[in-house]
Amino acid sequence: MTDVSPLDEFVPDPDARERFQVHVEAPTDVVMRVARGFDMQSPPIVRAIFSLRGRLTGTTPAPRAATGLVEDMRALGWGVLRDEPDRLFVAGAACQPWLADVRFRAIPAADFRAYEQPGQVKIAWTLETTPADGGTTLATETRVVATDAEARRKFLRYWRWARFGIIPIRRLLLPAIARRAEREWA
Repeated sequence: MTDVSPLDEFVPDPDARERFQVHVEAPTDVVMRVARGFDMQSPPIVRAIFSLRGRLTGTTPAPRAATGLVEDMRALGWGVLRDEPDRLFVAGAACQPWLADVRFRAIPAADFRAYEQPGQVKIAWTLETTPADGGTTLATETRVVATDAEARRKFLRYWRWARFGIIPIRRLLLPAIARRAEREWA
């Protein structure tokens, strides 16, 4: 793990932080193209985790048309904080993830760090590709910070159980993206 993260400028002191990476035997441009276009619910176990969260929280099912990871997230309300094609994608939003029907609201990159509307958390996440050992390191990092003490309390209570689904999703997605990128490169 590096000491410098692209999320440092947006969420320097997070309440929660997760980072995962995998080595991919394919060039960075192929890996990023596959990652951006990957249907995150294509692995059956990931679909099952989303379904379980929906049942546990009483989420209203919404129609879904898979258009790829980046476009799917943007359609949900995530904003682009930074985009360097073939190397880095950073997204962010404000929300209340402890609610059943989470609504993500994009915040402009220039305003993200200072955003302080009460009762919210700010979440920023990355897709990162770095050349490594004849292939690519694909990484994702997510950071969350609450805008006030009450939101922090609600988020941390939610995170105690939600992380048992969120972390496995990331651990499952990266290898699935890697396998697809390697197949396409071969």
